[in-house]
Amino acid sequence: MPLTREQILDALRQCYDPEIPVNIVDLGLIYDVQQDDAGNVSVKMTLTSQACPAAQSIPDQVKARVGQLPEVRDIAVQVVWEPAWNPSMISPEGRTQLGIEV
Repeated sequence: MPLTREQILDALRQCYDPEIPVNIVDLGLIYDVQQDDAGNVSVKMTLTSQACPAAQSIPDQVKARVGQLPEVRDIAVQVVWEPAWNPSMISPEGRTQLGIEV
């Protein structure tokens, strides 16, 4: 069965910024996910700030979680700073978890 974008996003929903109790998908840190038929996955993401203390651990979590999917052969994670993350990128689900009015 081919790997789907939703399977990858479900794996990414298991990754958290240790300082914020919302997964990185709902936090708005994932900008793009690509996959091919060979099982190669590419994730373009950002962090809440360039000074984020979890700057290495979050991309490592992404590689570990997505890498657990049986269909994945290789994963590349690219951390970008444009566009800059801001709180408006948090999903309605994430806003609810944080107690921010939707």
